[in-house]
Amino acid sequence: MGFGDLKSNAGLQVLNEFLADKSYIEGYVPSQADVAVFETLSGAPPADLFHALRWYNHIKSYEKQASSLPGVKKPLGKYGPVNIEDTTDSTAKETKEDEDDDIDLFGSDDEEESEEAKRVREERLAQYESKKSKKPTLIAKSSLLLDVKPWDDETDMAKLEECVRSIQMDGLVWGASKLVPVGYGIKKLQVTCVVEDDKVGTDLLEEKITAFEDYVQSMDVAAFNKI
Repeated sequence: MGFGDLKSNAGLQVLNEFLADKSYIEGYVPSQADVAVFETLSGAPPADLFHALRWYNHIKSYEKQASSLPGVKKPLGKYGPVNIEDTTDSTAKETKEDEDDDIDLFGSDDEEESEEAKRVREERLAQYESKKSKKPTLIAKSSLLLDVKPWDDETDMAKLEECVRSIQMDGLVWGASKLVPVGYGIKKLQVTCVVEDDKVGTDLLEEKITAFEDYVQSMDVAAFNKI
């Protein structure tokens, strides 16, 4: 078991994929397993590895209570996907001292690699790459709540909503809506939508919605949540 080399970007990517459907390294509460992996990282994962970054920030909030978290801290190689060996520097050295007969998945720079070890290493790397390539790419999405304000109480709100929903883009899905009173007989349109972050930005949405200038005075993002 392991994450590969957690000091490298490849290892962080494995950690990110491992945490895609998990809140913690083990179980359902913070534990010494999380502390062991957290202490190995040299810093916060990059923003594009959002599962790993979300976990990192959460465990960081427990820094002062780390020693009191449940569980027993085990060697780093005891955590992670079962088909990947740990090669993070400190653990790799311990493994080499304790298990001289084990085959190192990533080989050694100091010793000449035997043909058998090389063959096994290449087979395992090929298996890992094959499994990794078959995994679906995670698409970052956000749920937005938009406030669309008309010019006055005489604005045709049904037509305003029709204009807003006429905006169709790849990565945009409209949801429920309602009219919310804002005073003096004026109501605003409050509408939800789900967007793919890489395809649809709030600035683009505002530009397209406010283009219906006969009906729309302004647009604001009332709520923004990552999915």
